[in-house]
Amino acid sequence: MSDHLITDLASLEALFGPVAAPSIAKETDHLHPLYARWIDHARFALLTTSGPHGLDISPRGDPGALARIVDEHTLLLPERRGNNRIDSLRNLIADPRVGLLFLIPGIGETMRVRGRAEICVAPDLLDSFAVDGKRPICVLRISVEKVFFQCARSIIRSGLWREECDTSDVPTPGAMLAALTAGSIDGQAYDSALPQRQRETLY
Repeated sequence: MSDHLITDLASLEALFGPVAAPSIAKETDHLHPLYARWIDHARFALLTTSGPHGLDISPRGDPGALARIVDEHTLLLPERRGNNRIDSLRNLIADPRVGLLFLIPGIGETMRVRGRAEICVAPDLLDSFAVDGKRPICVLRISVEKVFFQCARSIIRSGLWREECDTSDVPTPGAMLAALTAGSIDGQAYDSALPQRQRETLY
């Protein structure tokens, strides 16, 4: 098996071949007006960070525009209430680098953003992101370093926006917690209470 591993850049590039010209042309170091307009429609993103204990990726979502564009080099991302693990934020204390993948339901392309983030708790800023009178706990101020859109192939292959899949065999949160805690958490009770708890604690 070790004879079939790619371990150097030259071999990797030979495996895939040259990069197509559009794939190079689409990359910018700022939020081009069309890229900013695209992100204005995104309600969901995946946030990647790196810290002392490794990499992390976590979802972010809002009912309207998720991120706010300040200028061509800056965007703001609210941190809503969650489970208080704050894995991403812990990482940012040690390493400010972030990656974002923005998605728009029904659109195959995604938008990739790389940059550096600061954790801000300015009261006026938190007030400006309030939903139903509830402010985010903090806001990430992201200095943009690289932006480009990703083609739709992975979304098309997965049928993400067009196909209903059979979820009958997918383990529920309660089932996973019950298994991981050897039954000390009542999985059925957890699943039963979860929908209402989520509705009541979105913000």
